[in-house]
Amino acid sequence: MKFLTSGAVIALQFSACAFAFAQDSQPLDSTINDGDSIIVTGTRDAKRTKFDTLAPIDVLSSKSIDNSISNDLSSNLAQLLPSFNVQRLPAADGQAFVRPATLRGLSADQTLVLINGKRYHRSALLGSRGAQAADLATIPNLAIKRIEVLRDGASAQYGSDAIAGVINIILDDQPGMEAFGQYSQYYEGDGTNYQTGAQGGLALGDRGSIVFTGEFSKSDATSRTRQRPDAIAFQAANPTLTVPDPVQRWGQPDLRSVRGAINAHYDFSDAVTAYAFGTVGNGEGVTDFNWRNPVGTGNVYNPSAAFPGFSFNSVYPTGFTPRFATQYDDYQADGGLRGAISDQFTYDLSVSSGRSRINYSMSESLNASLGPLSPTSFYLGRLRQSEFNLNADFVYRLPLGLVEPANIAFGAERRKEIYGIRPGDPASYAIGPGAATGLAPNSNGFPGFNPLTAGEWSQTSYAGYLDIEVRPIEALTLGAAGRYEDFSAFGDTFNYKLSARLEPVKGVAVRSTYSTGFRAPTPAQLNAVNTTQGLDTQTLQIFNTGRLSPSDPIAIALGAQPLTPEKSRTITAGLTFQSEFGLSGSIDLYQIKLRDRFGQSRSFAVPATLPNPQRFTAVTYFTNDFDTRTRGIDVVLAYAQQVGPGKADLSLAYNYNQTKVTSGTSAAIANETQRIIFEERLPKHNGTASLGYTIGRFGLQGRARYYGKWTDVSGNATGDIFQRFGSMVLFDLSASAQLTDNISIRAGAENIFDTYPDEATNQAVRGLIYSRNAPFDTDGGQYYVRLGVTF
Repeated sequence: MKFLTSGAVIALQFSACAFAFAQDSQPLDSTINDGDSIIVTGTRDAKRTKFDTLAPIDVLSSKSIDNSISNDLSSNLAQLLPSFNVQRLPAADGQAFVRPATLRGLSADQTLVLINGKRYHRSALLGSRGAQAADLATIPNLAIKRIEVLRDGASAQYGSDAIAGVINIILDDQPGMEAFGQYSQYYEGDGTNYQTGAQGGLALGDRGSIVFTGEFSKSDATSRTRQRPDAIAFQAANPTLTVPDPVQRWGQPDLRSVRGAINAHYDFSDAVTAYAFGTVGNGEGVTDFNWRNPVGTGNVYNPSAAFPGFSFNSVYPTGFTPRFATQYDDYQADGGLRGAISDQFTYDLSVSSGRSRINYSMSESLNASLGPLSPTSFYLGRLRQSEFNLNADFVYRLPLGLVEPANIAFGAERRKEIYGIRPGDPASYAIGPGAATGLAPNSNGFPGFNPLTAGEWSQTSYAGYLDIEVRPIEALTLGAAGRYEDFSAFGDTFNYKLSARLEPVKGVAVRSTYSTGFRAPTPAQLNAVNTTQGLDTQTLQIFNTGRLSPSDPIAIALGAQPLTPEKSRTITAGLTFQSEFGLSGSIDLYQIKLRDRFGQSRSFAVPATLPNPQRFTAVTYFTNDFDTRTRGIDVVLAYAQQVGPGKADLSLAYNYNQTKVTSGTSAAIANETQRIIFEERLPKHNGTASLGYTIGRFGLQGRARYYGKWTDVSGNATGDIFQRFGSMVLFDLSASAQLTDNISIRAGAENIFDTYPDEATNQAVRGLIYSRNAPFDTDGGQYYVRLGVTF
């Protein structure tokens, strides 16, 4: 840790305490305390509150989201919700920029993301084990009014993907103006981040509003790296050369992003309201790949009869570290009409379109098989995901002479997904004349997409649903939902959900749900092929791994079967309560049984009898040929009360989550890697606790985050290596002041004690210090200051 940086942080913290800085009033997740807030997720009853909902829901305010340093919404949610985990994955191809986020330890694409109740499109990236999920980092934080997180299966209500739960992001719709600027940096002096944003909302008379939001963020790279031992040896053997130290960087990438949002509605009458909303994002980033040692990388530096007298030592005498870059653009647009035909009958007709487009490029690389004709920079190609939805939703309040009318919701949906791959520069996938003499083809580090793997594929689905909630007596609420859906790629599916809530004593209720669910394979998972390069930590040799589509001839020869939908059965049961003296909370038990779960097969060597034009060292393919069972408990407590001259807000949240692989064939778990990944890759125990205290315009906010033990896996050409990591506790502290009616300031630090996890001993030969698969930030302490202005 640098002395000046540490001193600045300590001074900042002590001055904050002395001045009694405060957030402008709310702790990180104090909205969990508001049981009377109306919610719109997991129910189509417009009068349902957070306390009387039939399934567990967390409600996070905009202030709680803004109280974290990161401009990435997934990182902020991971700090607020113990059952939500995010991995940073430096130097992991596209996943260094689109990071996998999981709810209840399930796959990233088993959580459905909505904006204003409408489905948000997926990212174009296929991530961990082929998961294709929405990228929350494309949504501007400042545009968010609140987030509702349903921790329960909801496929019967929303369709595919809602196995683990639903994240519904509600955009701000209030007139007014605000802006902010934020500066942050890690204690080590790197990772400098600048953020700024502004939001303006205008009232459209007394009939509506329109709100615009814009954000900009720029983050410098971090590095938690030691010089590679083989680089030290190479430098000693070649004293006339200057080898970079370190030769490669392990840490967060350089990032720049611009994001925007719009949310508007206008009431033409009580019967007709027009609305439109959307988000847009653009960004770019760069990360390092593994260093290529001139001594050990024979398939690059060996002499070749195809190029007499030439060696890549003349181009990269000290080796080279490919720089992998991404450039993305993203949008989501929704519009529609809603209103009331009568006091009992309402409607919502909508259309939405979304697109994720990612371009990849590489610099400081080469295609060895092209010899002296090889460029050093490559365009690698483009991934594109687009979605188009049509929805018709209706609600009828049927009077039955009960405590309240039965809420009957029904509707239909048409959805089309299109996935496309555009090839890169010919040099990025070329197999040049040097390949016959052992020189590696393709751009080194990440082969470009070639015409054989490029293409466009689509899938269309049609769905209809019925959702009923009734309250036969004051203390009892019952619910039932069913949804039929037909997909062009594989056929139809039907799912249902049964719910009940009983409040025998005012303020105390028990609730339970049982549901079936599914996640349909996407066009990308059904058709996309990808090639990645890795470094064997034992031999230090680069190896190529091909991830094939299940319909690829090589995959079929190795046992691949057509993909089918994942299917789930979920049961939850819990207790929730709220009091008049500020204490509220919930305890929920759950079990999720997943059948035909989607994942990636073990690695296979390509038989010599099969064609292997890409020269894969090993290949894998997508499969859903195994089952898992996830059991857990969520505990949430919140307390808000006047204490002395100020107000205290306390919140505690804990999640225990255990996944077991219950069955699978040899293709899925024969080498035990898949089983360990699903059962041990994430902590079973996670918890957060926050305490805020406010006196007038000033206050303090503290938070502790606990992560239990977990297991890391390192992939090698010769097998997988595992390491068990211990638990971690990280502490955050912030303070703020409302300097005037329009100006506020907040300052503080995350991981104030600069705590680091155990070192990744199996990865030391690569120069990496801390595991890149960690479910938390491994870059140490980070301080920040944020200035806000409202009008």
